[in-house]
Amino acid sequence: MLDQLSEAILFPAIEPYQTGMLPVDPLHTLHWEQCGNPNGVPVLFLHGGPGGGVTPTHRRFFDPAYYRIVLFDQRGAGKSTPLGEYRHNTTQLLVEDIEVLRRTLGIEQWLVFGGSWGSTLALAYGEAHPERCTGFVLRGIFLCTAAEIDWFIDGMKLFYPEVHAEFAAAIPPEERSDLLHAYEKRLFSADPEVYLPAARAWARYEGSCLYLLPHPEELAEFTADAAALGLSRLEAHYMLNRGFFADDQLIRDIDRIRHLPAVIVQGRYDVICPPHIAYRLHHAWPQARFHLIADAGHAAAEAGTAAALVAATEQFKQRGAFE
Repeated sequence: MLDQLSEAILFPAIEPYQTGMLPVDPLHTLHWEQCGNPNGVPVLFLHGGPGGGVTPTHRRFFDPAYYRIVLFDQRGAGKSTPLGEYRHNTTQLLVEDIEVLRRTLGIEQWLVFGGSWGSTLALAYGEAHPERCTGFVLRGIFLCTAAEIDWFIDGMKLFYPEVHAEFAAAIPPEERSDLLHAYEKRLFSADPEVYLPAARAWARYEGSCLYLLPHPEELAEFTADAAALGLSRLEAHYMLNRGFFADDQLIRDIDRIRHLPAVIVQGRYDVICPPHIAYRLHHAWPQARFHLIADAGHAAAEAGTAAALVAATEQFKQRGAFE
């Protein structure tokens, strides 16, 4: 549920004018939707997680009269099937899925919008296919380095000690020195009596740290069984595999997209993806516009962040705005 200020900032709620299911291999089928203006400027929304899925709120960062808004649930997430499936699920395959969807919809180029893991995937996609991108709007930057993964698993206890203690308490004391692998054993179990409690605990841990101020109603949605399963399994899978990236790959390859306009939006008090990561990206890519939101955590729906994201999508409507 959005607060009144965020409701006023975002564009009005809309429904898709087209939805579909796109098989991308014998195992995975992706749910996708299009909203807004069918003849508008294409924009691609990339959700977080991985495994987070899209929500109706995600449609509302874009002027529906101007943009042809494309959203999809990545492999194993949301309404894509099978839910929580980590086999045949890598960053490289997600990048190819985006290309399959682009060709299926007959789109030549699009603006790419992504937050958290969505920023990771947006950078990976852009660096693989810069010719298909008109620019980027990126929020809550996550570069998927080993240090960032270690921070998520253990570092957040510096700010949320009681939340981290609850996260660790789901694991027997003798396994708590390596929480990621301890959760791996449980999340990838075939027994729902084992994997569902672990999924709920993982989602509660992350969901409790999203906002600068508590949002208990959103935490309840975040930890619902289906949402928790997709999120926890795929986040653990990608963390265990370091995002399927070479060391510092996204920074190393930034020259491939340096010529494209970009806006980076970052919450000052983002505990999940700390601001120094966004600052590091901006240092490597000074051509990108950087906005540090003084009163925000990690969530896109916080008023200051939402306002900056809407301003960015509005800015991309103006010819010459980035010159």
